[in-house]
Amino acid sequence: MAELLSVDRLRTGYAEAVVLDDISLSLAEGEAVALLGRNGAGKTTLITSLLGLTRWRAGTIRLAGRDITRLSPERRARAGIGWVPQERSIFRSLSVEENLTAIRRPGPWDVTRVFGLFPRLAERRRNLGDQLSGGEQQMLAIARALVLNPRLVLLDEPLEGLAPIIVEEVLQALRRILREEGLSAIVVEQKARQVLAVTDRAVILNRGTAVYDGSSAALLADPHLLEARLAVGDGTPGAPPSSG
Repeated sequence: MAELLSVDRLRTGYAEAVVLDDISLSLAEGEAVALLGRNGAGKTTLITSLLGLTRWRAGTIRLAGRDITRLSPERRARAGIGWVPQERSIFRSLSVEENLTAIRRPGPWDVTRVFGLFPRLAERRRNLGDQLSGGEQQMLAIARALVLNPRLVLLDEPLEGLAPIIVEEVLQALRRILREEGLSAIVVEQKARQVLAVTDRAVILNRGTAVYDGSSAALLADPHLLEARLAVGDGTPGAPPSSG
């Protein structure tokens, strides 16, 4: 598969603080990567760096061979980077359908197709954003990213705070998007076992450096390695969190 994303010796942070130091990462076209790590490991900083929201110090970011290192967040979005933020950031005063049609760009993902992916949204198409449950808002946030028809989608904690039944619905949708449709993605998630089951590769960060880069299936099959790297297996109650 052709390379879609290339991060080479990236060094970024906020103000004077350096969070990511000399990190390199690549992503093939059609590949989905689980980005894992303990609190403060640098996961969210890597996502925001790809979006152009951190202070760049060194290194390069290329998307489909194009150097986007110095592009503004708006130009990166136009280049094909989609984002599902942890805060969801839907338009609460617009209906579900208006949330989608207001931002849609040409491509295979349209309103009808995302309603097929999330039937709950189709049922609530005329409801305002602030009339949706937290799980429905998360579905809408994912649907909004899809109708932008990005080449690469970044998902930050898509399962956070969701009821178990909604987690299963979102996971089924992610499995279809990533496994069947082959959308390229980086997924930050503290429910490690669940996200490993729907991704191709896993990268584990520790103190701003990648300490594991390998098959999601291999990591999922090695609970001792998973526990050693994350101090968490499946996001069950009582386990230390792995986000950050």
